[in-house]
Amino acid sequence: MADFTPLRSVLYMPSSNAKALEKAKTLPVDGVILDLEDAVAPDAKPAAREAAAAAVASGAYGRRTMTIRVNGIGTEWHDADIAAASAAGPAAVVVPKVSSAAEVHALVAAMEKAGAPDHTKLWAMIETPVAILDALSIARASERLTVLVMGTNDLVKELYAEHVPGRAPILPPLHTALLAARAAGIAIVDGVYNDVKDTEGFLAECEQGRQMGFDGKTLIHPGQVEGANTAFAPSEKAVEDARGLIQAWEDGAGSGVVTYQGRMVENLHVESARRTLSIAEAIAALEG
Repeated sequence: MADFTPLRSVLYMPSSNAKALEKAKTLPVDGVILDLEDAVAPDAKPAAREAAAAAVASGAYGRRTMTIRVNGIGTEWHDADIAAASAAGPAAVVVPKVSSAAEVHALVAAMEKAGAPDHTKLWAMIETPVAILDALSIARASERLTVLVMGTNDLVKELYAEHVPGRAPILPPLHTALLAARAAGIAIVDGVYNDVKDTEGFLAECEQGRQMGFDGKTLIHPGQVEGANTAFAPSEKAVEDARGLIQAWEDGAGSGVVTYQGRMVENLHVESARRTLSIAEAIAALEG
């Protein structure tokens, strides 16, 4: 099976909330972001930092991809957060408002200085206009950077003076970040959907994100997990078609033009089919 980590559903959990940390152990979520930033009050941040590190070290979250989101560059908590998160050795350290390749270089240097193991990667949040404009240089800045996370709430706030319904106004920035991730060969996860009671709207946005090419979605409520898992997983038909296409390609090797169900097959179609199977196999392993 190919080395692929499912990121269909990535749930923010406040590290200052012991019940939330315990709840995360029971959810069928692909990834957890133990949050030290927005969800944690200033006076609770030191304790939250310790709780996040302890949660990662506990090994109690099974196959879930465990990450820690630190406070932003330049804040009074950032340096201590980076040091503690790196030393804890999660799957990744998530950093908000990363806006340049130079910041990526500095973050990686700080992580390595703090003793981050090789498996601890960097996830950069893309949520400012300058980050969108520099998305490709950010995405290519370091091999330790493996995921871009869209911070759509802050992006909307930065770009527009008033609330605009729907996502049409930010589709160009989303596409730009997607192109950067694909060009760099890294994953990219869509932003959150704020109205936890609007299931129909949430599922529609998941479908939009999947069609655009996102690998998954960040979430703010456990009730959103199932919808994201379903939306970003290959369907049974997609898996069946991928297997059939690959078989047709292998059977037709050296025979010139290869077709599958009346369609011409080229290398790019085979690569896409193999990626579909890798995702499906990784999800099966995660849920098995």
